[in-house]
Amino acid sequence: MANRVQISSDGLNIYEDAIEQSFGADVDYAQIVKFYEAEPIGPDSYSPPKVVRVEKSYISGKPDLNVTSTSFVERQNLDMRMNMRRLTRLTNAFSTKLQNRKAAVALHFAHSNFVRVHKTLKVTPAMEAGVTNRLWNMRELVEMGY
Repeated sequence: MANRVQISSDGLNIYEDAIEQSFGADVDYAQIVKFYEAEPIGPDSYSPPKVVRVEKSYISGKPDLNVTSTSFVERQNLDMRMNMRRLTRLTNAFSTKLQNRKAAVALHFAHSNFVRVHKTLKVTPAMEAGVTNRLWNMRELVEMGY
């Protein structure tokens, strides 16, 4: 089926219900679970543990396990933490009001998808996906209500 969504998540079980409630049967969903070696002790204790095994499993639909990965969402989460200081605790920009946090997240994603040219794509994600055929500027983004 054309334009069918494939979702990949880690093994946290709350994702299954959330995806079912959001998409019903209209999604290809797989989980990827990484198993790590024991926590290192000593001088390398601040290094991330090594992955020793990865298991991918079908949850619903017909996901392609060859492209099942959490790398994209992990990168997206890193970008959010690095670019939105209000998501960082103990800063003077920390959002305590849900409305302010929602607005900041919406603005971040709108900017990331319509205004910012991504190095690997050489265009914005919205342009790459065919949602728009041109680069937006911040004025347009604000005027659109994001």
